[in-house]
Amino acid sequence: MADRKKDGRTGPDASLWQRLEQPAAAPRASLSLERIGAVAVGIADAEGFAAVTMRRLATELGVAPMAAYRHVSGKDDLWALMAERVAAEMRIPDEVTEWREVLRTFGLLTRDAMLRHPWVGQLPTQLFVLTPGRLAVAERQLAALDGLGLDEDAMMVAFRTVSAFAHGAAQSEVALREWTESAGWSSGDETRLGLAPQMMYLMETGRYPTYKRYGLRATRKDDATWAFETGLDCVLDGIAARFGI
Repeated sequence: MADRKKDGRTGPDASLWQRLEQPAAAPRASLSLERIGAVAVGIADAEGFAAVTMRRLATELGVAPMAAYRHVSGKDDLWALMAERVAAEMRIPDEVTEWREVLRTFGLLTRDAMLRHPWVGQLPTQLFVLTPGRLAVAERQLAALDGLGLDEDAMMVAFRTVSAFAHGAAQSEVALREWTESAGWSSGDETRLGLAPQMMYLMETGRYPTYKRYGLRATRKDDATWAFETGLDCVLDGIAARFGI
């Protein structure tokens, strides 16, 4: 339990989010939870998730490692700050109110955030970290579903189903992009050319006629945005049909 002083300020054992929302009267200009989160995200964006260490963070902040530890207790706090920073980018415009458009916008924003920050899928507990921003995102979805005749369990299932699709599809897209880049391929045509020997052998076995037809006839193989949005719409259609909303 956080120690509360007589003047109302929280003591040093206040929670991370309590300290973020109730900063000290005269915080050090060089360090704040917001700055720590921003610098950590910048390192991860530029060099990958593994590059984010307390020692590297302290170097970028221009402080001694122990100074950083006075603000965050360790990697769990640091990961939470990073998740909070990304969640802040996923604000749905106030004018979007219809449940389907709210959940659809959430799905699109999730993909956009994960493409900007490919490391998000590597957060050890990225689906379970509780932060004010992440709870605000969930609250926005649940509030849009409220009043439609769904009970609370069904509302949460609808939200989590869209979330699971968006995170899974975006993470798959990120993984494919990173794999093709590591192979030196910069386009779908280059990727298919690089895989041609394997693909030709497999198709010539005759065991995959439908997949072969896809390879020959499909026209949107490289349209990741279309694939994501179409899949998202299928999920939303399913939710609407299942719950009659």
